[in-house]
Amino acid sequence: MAADHRLQCDPNHYAVRVANQDTDHNGLGTIQILHAIAFLGEKVLEIVMAWSERIKMKSKIKWAALGGLVLSFTSILVHLFLAKSSASLVLYSAVTAFTEDLNHFDGPITKGAGYRRLWGKVNALEPFVPYANPRSTPYLAPNEQNSGFIYAKIHGGFEMIRTSICDLVAVARLLNATLVIPEIQQSLQSKGISSNFKSFAYLYDEEHFMEALANDVIIVKNLPSNLMEGRKRKQYPIFKPQGSSSPNFYLREVLPKLKSSKAIGLIINNGGCLQPILPSSLVEYQRLRCRVAFHVLRFRAEIMEVAHQMVARLRGSGQPFLAYHPGLKRETLAYHGCAELFQDVHTELIQYRRAQMIKQGLIKEGVTVDSYARKGNGSCPLMPEEVGLLLRAMGYPPRTRIYLAGSETFGGQRVLIPLRAMYANLVDRTSLCSKQELANMIGWETQLPMDSYVFPLRKSAKQLKEEWNKAGPRPRPLPPPPDRPIYRHEKEGWYGWIAEKDTEPEPSLNNLRDQAHRLLWDALDYIVSVEADAFFPGFDNDGSGWPDFSSLVMGHRLFNMASSRTYRPDRKYLTELFNSTSDHLYHPPRNWTLAVREHLNKSLGEDGTVKGFQRVKPKSFLSHPLPECSCTTIKSADLVQLQKSSKFKIIYKGQEECPQGVAQGVEAVGSRESSGDDSETQEDEIDTYLLESEENSQAETIPSMEQDEEMDPDD
Repeated sequence: MAADHRLQCDPNHYAVRVANQDTDHNGLGTIQILHAIAFLGEKVLEIVMAWSERIKMKSKIKWAALGGLVLSFTSILVHLFLAKSSASLVLYSAVTAFTEDLNHFDGPITKGAGYRRLWGKVNALEPFVPYANPRSTPYLAPNEQNSGFIYAKIHGGFEMIRTSICDLVAVARLLNATLVIPEIQQSLQSKGISSNFKSFAYLYDEEHFMEALANDVIIVKNLPSNLMEGRKRKQYPIFKPQGSSSPNFYLREVLPKLKSSKAIGLIINNGGCLQPILPSSLVEYQRLRCRVAFHVLRFRAEIMEVAHQMVARLRGSGQPFLAYHPGLKRETLAYHGCAELFQDVHTELIQYRRAQMIKQGLIKEGVTVDSYARKGNGSCPLMPEEVGLLLRAMGYPPRTRIYLAGSETFGGQRVLIPLRAMYANLVDRTSLCSKQELANMIGWETQLPMDSYVFPLRKSAKQLKEEWNKAGPRPRPLPPPPDRPIYRHEKEGWYGWIAEKDTEPEPSLNNLRDQAHRLLWDALDYIVSVEADAFFPGFDNDGSGWPDFSSLVMGHRLFNMASSRTYRPDRKYLTELFNSTSDHLYHPPRNWTLAVREHLNKSLGEDGTVKGFQRVKPKSFLSHPLPECSCTTIKSADLVQLQKSSKFKIIYKGQEECPQGVAQGVEAVGSRESSGDDSETQEDEIDTYLLESEENSQAETIPSMEQDEEMDPDD
């Protein structure tokens, strides 16, 4: 038994033993050898089968791993495709994550005293109602048998285009002429823009423009074919009127040539072609300007759609928002001499533009001026940091939603850092809209070659030494110290030329297209700013001679709803306030905060409106369209008394009581809004009480600025 067990366990030993036995016993040994071979064959077959199974298992693992890699790669491609196709959703989810939404609560926001203190209407201006309809009788409709055709080319940015169109319509009415839809050169100069939107249609709705003015001026899209040939041959007189041109200029010099040639051309460069304030006999032309600016000039549907989406997103969760336009434009800074408020290359860029303005005769002073003295005079815009401090002094919480308007903010994101630190919910169109939404508004455009910048060859030390040796007779001063190194990113920006050249290069095709796009960005910002619950201008027209964005927005808000919360800060006074506490800007004395609140609250009402009338209206009528384009709900007897004795009689002069239908509509809207504002939460009441008690205690204990500075614990 033991031997059999050993044979089963050790076949090699069994084979050797059988072989030995075969040597001694031939018959029995042969049979045993055959059994041993069969046994060994079975064992080898089992081993081969086992190895084949192992190999099959390994191949299956390899195929499974390969399949997993293929699935992973496919998943990555699908995710990339979905991310690209749903970029708008991804961006919007990032946009709407305002900080207060983390503490979102269901239910409507109660508009109590605290809300009204920051966002409520200005009661003193509620009686002013927009009313720009013709009032003189009869107001004759235009006649097709008129003096001739007027065609025009408009140069300039968004503000100049808007003002110029309003003036053109008034001039066409004055001369009883047919107006050809004006050409907007900033869009025509751009190459490869969408063929669906060109010239006037790039910004505004042409059909609505023509229909809405049917009772005022005859408007056509093009000159008749017989006159078009004459225009191509330059047969018709061309005029370049100034923004201060009087009606007599058109009646005496333009009208005779229009009648004789049946067509004239106007080239408008200065943001208008008619003086802002017209004689009282031409008050209907002022109302016509208002109708054009505030009713007729409707942006095309694609712009309106995106702008309304932006407003809806800003007002998400029922929150109000404030629109802020910095006014930091290179043209403005150069004209007023504010270059030294910036640093390095930005100062050089402003000074270069100022030198150009001097050559053009726009400025009669030198290139270099004291920028800080100009800022002290109120000529320079408020910096974003200063605006943030003013809003904080007014009591706007850090989570306030602020919309940054303006297609250009000179100085870039660097100058906005302090404001963003104070108000995290500072957004602009790029963070409120997806790239796809903006692309849909622009339309399909042909691809332009990318701008290529060729860096100049670097000079060797030997070449520099040779140039120095050939620089002139001795004795010579020592060579200047080495310049600050110019980094590559400074040369690749739009201002890179300043590091290598003395003259600004001609705009490239991409630059021209960007300028056309700026018209669209300004249109979006204009709509959002007009619709905002509050508007704060960093700079507005104070005698610069041409219209600016903030002034037009303020005029539109004054027309639409005079009681809307529109700040009209006096920059000279505010600069004095900032200088008085320059060492403690972020922790100012409490009476400094009170002074800021008092000034800005007054600027919202009659005080600010009167100053705007005196300072802005002589330069831009659309920036202050009262009283010509409004009426009042005040009764006639009380209105006469206000026009005689009120210290604000300047804004009531020329006002008329609203017709019955207009007044009733305003009263109905006001009653609905007031009924929604009557409820106050306990929190609002406490907030108002604490605010009033704080102000009263400050007024009692700190009677003057000098005394407060002496008692300041930080000194």
